[in-house]
Amino acid sequence: MVEHAPAGCTVSGAAVPEPVYEADLLVERYLAHVRVEKRLAQRTVLLYALDLQKLQANCRQAGVALTQVQNQHMRRWVAQMHGAGRSGRGIALILSGWRGFYAWLGREGRVASNPVQDLRAPKAAKPLPKALSVDEAVQLAAYHADGPAGDAPLQARDRCITELLYGCGLRIGELTGLDVVASAQARGWVDLQAAEAHVLGKGSKRRSVPVGSKALEALQAWLAARSAWARGDAALFIGQRGTRLTPQHIRLRLKQRSLQAGLATPVHPHMLRHSFASHVLQSSGDLRAVQELLGHANITTTQVYTRLDFQHLAKVYDAAHPRATLAPAKPAGKGGR
Repeated sequence: MVEHAPAGCTVSGAAVPEPVYEADLLVERYLAHVRVEKRLAQRTVLLYALDLQKLQANCRQAGVALTQVQNQHMRRWVAQMHGAGRSGRGIALILSGWRGFYAWLGREGRVASNPVQDLRAPKAAKPLPKALSVDEAVQLAAYHADGPAGDAPLQARDRCITELLYGCGLRIGELTGLDVVASAQARGWVDLQAAEAHVLGKGSKRRSVPVGSKALEALQAWLAARSAWARGDAALFIGQRGTRLTPQHIRLRLKQRSLQAGLATPVHPHMLRHSFASHVLQSSGDLRAVQELLGHANITTTQVYTRLDFQHLAKVYDAAHPRATLAPAKPAGKGGR
């Protein structure tokens, strides 16, 4: 907390509009409230204290009392934080702490309105989804680990999982929901004859996606090996005990497989879905088709892959076009102008 100072003193050249001890007292009472009555964690209370210190510093600099802050003050401070490079998420967390403080002041009868109530942090730029290059995806899918004969079912299963995730763009929940054969109870299955996977996606929406030749080849190899572990479970992907694999188990196996295959970055299932979408869009340019294949209800969700596609094109341009980068300057020869 700031040191107490008598009313009318100056801090950094700005007049303090109210006795500092009064502002400190309000802050201390609020922190006691969230610590004792709301039972927030000690770490959270400490973060609140730091944010309120920043609020008090802003008030002193602006020459406004803590209880007289208006919406325009808050907007100015948000702009200053944004201009200083603080992330949208960081600003949102600070505003959340300030909003709670002024809500409490309102219940205490110290402010007529909450100056943070309708204020929102600047939107943070959404990070691009991580996708493998085509070569990396093929390297991962084609990888085969050397091992004893007892590992053959494991290798066949993990290769099939990789091929279906990358070859069909399935979500991990859609993959784990696949059964060996179609039935009224099945959430999903693969029709080998039609080369189609039928899955239950988000919002309980069913869709069908084509299964490529490499994925079909891997699936047939896994079905032949699966009998060694089968115990009557209808699930397509099972463990050695014959029970349906969990998403957590698949994430672990895929991470291990990617590291064994020599990829620089550990791969998770959704990264293969991103890779599928990005590579199909790069080859076809058909955003609507990618939307249908992924099962996105809104095309705006799919449009993120156009940014990935442009990123890919920009890299190709930079690497291939003779005018993409400036050539190093040639040293002037003797007698040169």
